[in-house]
Amino acid sequence: QYCMLCAPIMSQMAGIEALKMGANAYEEMRQSYEQRRNKIVSRLNAMGLPTFMPGGAFYVFPDIRSTGLSSKDFAVKLLQAKSVAVVPGPPFGAIGEGFVRCCYATDTNLIDKAMDLMEEFLTELKNGQHR
Repeated sequence: QYCMLCAPIMSQMAGIEALKMGANAYEEMRQSYEQRRNKIVSRLNAMGLPTFMPGGAFYVFPDIRSTGLSSKDFAVKLLQAKSVAVVPGPPFGAIGEGFVRCCYATDTNLIDKAMDLMEEFLTELKNGQHR
């Protein structure tokens, strides 16, 4: 009932801190996400997985149709082969088949590692492995 009557004390304190820290903290975080977004989109496009630049999310939605796999098969095989998790596209809408969702709300080193492993997976896939 206290959450419905007034903002909890912790939320009030968080709000005060946000007002004190203001734009400096926000801008630093925005730039960090922008760098991660640019990195993952660039890497996916370079791998031959067309990916649009998102405008306000921390997910990308690369087109994996060139692999010949369904979204689910791609996600499962990538996870089994390289321990990289992506989410199949269909739950995100009728046109989601042929796409996977990748999150970039993580450390840039992990993004680099995941992209390296995904690139290895795609090379192996082209060479007839993982069918």
